[in-house]
Amino acid sequence: MKISRPLAAALLIVGSGLALPAANAQQPGFHRTDLLQEDISAPGREVVQVRVDFDPGAVSVKHNHPGEEIAYVLEGTLEYQLEGRPPVTLHAGQALFIPDGVAHVAKNVGGGKASELATYIVKKGEPIFVPVK
Repeated sequence: MKISRPLAAALLIVGSGLALPAANAQQPGFHRTDLLQEDISAPGREVVQVRVDFDPGAVSVKHNHPGEEIAYVLEGTLEYQLEGRPPVTLHAGQALFIPDGVAHVAKNVGGGKASELATYIVKKGEPIFVPVK
């Protein structure tokens, strides 16, 4: 099948635009696996589910999300610092609710790898990860 140059260029531009948000979400020490993204019954909202693997000692940048997050620790020990609250340390099998727009940091404070299952109920069409200064 032969593709014209203008069509090939258009496909490259569109494909690059779709890959950019996922690439920006990665940071050293973290490995993100997107699992699910679906519309829900609440107008303008969607559910997104992601597995995040933390290398030993990895610390996220301070960030927030355009909606709620439920963080469930799959393995290891993670410390969460939510703005305006004392730090919370969670072990495998424990979960934390992070309210809409609350800036937070997650840190692997255990001796090895740590992983979380992050479930977001967020505004559709907005970046899921927003760095905060």
